[in-house]
Amino acid sequence: MSDLLNKKCVPCEGGVLPFDISEIHKYQKKIDGWNILKNKKENFFLNKKFNFENFSESQEFVNKVGLISEEEGHHPDILFGWGYAEIKITTHAIEGLSENDFILAAKIDQIINA
Repeated sequence: MSDLLNKKCVPCEGGVLPFDISEIHKYQKKIDGWNILKNKKENFFLNKKFNFENFSESQEFVNKVGLISEEEGHHPDILFGWGYAEIKITTHAIEGLSENDFILAAKIDQIINA
């Protein structure tokens, strides 16, 4: 994971192919506990649910995710409530996964592991 923590997300405007399944599995080994799922269009995305003691802890985590997302210029979908936050990451411009998604996932995990 440390190599991903040292990287910065690169703006993606499309024009590149999303990772294929073998590349996805290679990068999945570098992050902890993120699921690889497909949406209705069969595009891959990362998904992870985080559990907390209460609403306040969930909100604090989500605010930290928001700060990292702004710094990286890469924004996940976030669902949260009392005692949980669920993060979904994909590169919308290419309708799939790129290295940026794994960089962001590693940096989100660092919030919990810090």
